[in-house]
Amino acid sequence: MTTTATPRNHMTPLRRRLLVLLTAVLLLAGVGTGMVLHAADRADRANKPQAGGPAVSAGRMTLGQKNRLAFINAAPGPHRTAVASVPAADPKAGRTASDLKCARFYAAAGTGICLQANPGVLKQSNRALLLDADLRTRHTYALAGTPSRARVSPSGRFVAWTVFVSGESYASAFFSTRTSVLDTRTMKLTPSLESFSITLDGRSYRAADVNFWGVTFASDDDTFYATLNTANKTYLVRGSLSGREVTTLAENVECPSLSPDGTRVAFKKRVLSRTDLWHEYVLDLRTLKETPLAERHSVDDQATWLDNGTVAYALPADGKVGTSDLWSVPANGSGKPRLLLAGASSPAPL
Repeated sequence: MTTTATPRNHMTPLRRRLLVLLTAVLLLAGVGTGMVLHAADRADRANKPQAGGPAVSAGRMTLGQKNRLAFINAAPGPHRTAVASVPAADPKAGRTASDLKCARFYAAAGTGICLQANPGVLKQSNRALLLDADLRTRHTYALAGTPSRARVSPSGRFVAWTVFVSGESYASAFFSTRTSVLDTRTMKLTPSLESFSITLDGRSYRAADVNFWGVTFASDDDTFYATLNTANKTYLVRGSLSGREVTTLAENVECPSLSPDGTRVAFKKRVLSRTDLWHEYVLDLRTLKETPLAERHSVDDQATWLDNGTVAYALPADGKVGTSDLWSVPANGSGKPRLLLAGASSPAPL
């Protein structure tokens, strides 16, 4: 009988599959490590101060300070992404930076919210930090996606945040958001506004594609406004936290921001469907009359009222990738935009 020897380099199907799997794991690890190192290199360059930039120094900062404007410092340097503040009457003065770093931030009445996005080898880690007046973390909440919007009610009792669960832009063909509201008195968390009942154009409404984002609170600790998206349309809704319900008020309204006197909403209005072109408007809540503001650039931000006559918003900085500047404009449609803070985002008047 003649026997045939098995070649010494012959590999069984199982061993072959294991080798392929091991190779794939090593390749993924290499790609992941390369991405992390590339991100770290970019961050290292961004953390080096640039000539002509604003003066930023570390110091004690509290949310109880009056007549200050808090924000996220976006200027290159060691305090990049740190929560900082300047005198509201002199925003070009030296910046006082805390050691807290955020992707999104807001504060009111001694309560703050900081949304963080921490890159990882395989997955980004996102979380929300509920802050006290000294910027100490009271509670931490895991986020289901990438930070997008954050707000605190005028009394400091309620906090809201929005994240992208899928997609990373409101101009994407497909995206999904999740908006949560936290009662800081009872610490009860509403994980998603999608659990609220909806009245659309006078009728009860339910749909699988409902998304909410951009909450803004009234001073009564119950009423809020937000954007509702469904069937490729966006609506301004007025909601009740106690009633767990929302009602549509107007169409093509995104990222509302309620004025301090509660009479108007600043918002971004989409110029062309399925594009990332928006114009900033102010809506009179009594008459539903819209007033276009003087800013002619596309504003993809949730504006902030500095006072009853002025709104502020972020725009990409000229020639600086990943950096934004804060601009302000009169809320009545007059005047022209004014640079408020170079290298900054997420303004919050204290």
